[in-house]
Amino acid sequence: MFQVALTGLLTGLALIIAVGAQNAFLLRQGIRGEQVLPIVLTCLLSDVVAITAGVFGLGIVLERWPSVLPVAQVLGGVYLIAFGVHAAMRAWRPGTLDAGDGTAMTTGRAIMLTLALTWLNPHFYLDAVLMLGTVANSFGADRWWFLAGTLVASVLWFFGLGFGARLLRGIFARPTAWRVLDSGIAVVMGTLGVGLLAH
Repeated sequence: MFQVALTGLLTGLALIIAVGAQNAFLLRQGIRGEQVLPIVLTCLLSDVVAITAGVFGLGIVLERWPSVLPVAQVLGGVYLIAFGVHAAMRAWRPGTLDAGDGTAMTTGRAIMLTLALTWLNPHFYLDAVLMLGTVANSFGADRWWFLAGTLVASVLWFFGLGFGARLLRGIFARPTAWRVLDSGIAVVMGTLGVGLLAH
């Protein structure tokens, strides 16, 4: 059982530790110290819902109706490109890139942005629902231990990234650092968006 849970932990970490739209947004907000807990909890809850659904068999549904994924690709691609353009505009105007006092973004907006960046990304379904669901079910009755391991991975990563990012705040006291970060986010978001639309 421990070995299955450990496999779930390592597999979960391998999938979520990647430069993506959700992680880039969480990193930026973590550095700013702005609405971090609601974003972390939204990311975590999304993983719990998606991975659990995959283990319960939603992956089979998506395999039978693959037309759902192309629709998500188009919506997600357009959204990511728009988000990338917004990040590029922030980088272009460094006067708006201060560390913030935690009040610039409301909790509701932070949650909605996080939900959009998560659930409009078809890779989220492929990784969390199809892939993890398929691997979990390969363990038969022990699949719940695999699920537990993947959820521990999500907790460790999202809390670590969201609240650990504050350690970089000294670096980002300089506007130039924010310009570099937002430029990187713009490139990541734009590349992901174009990639989704192209495929």
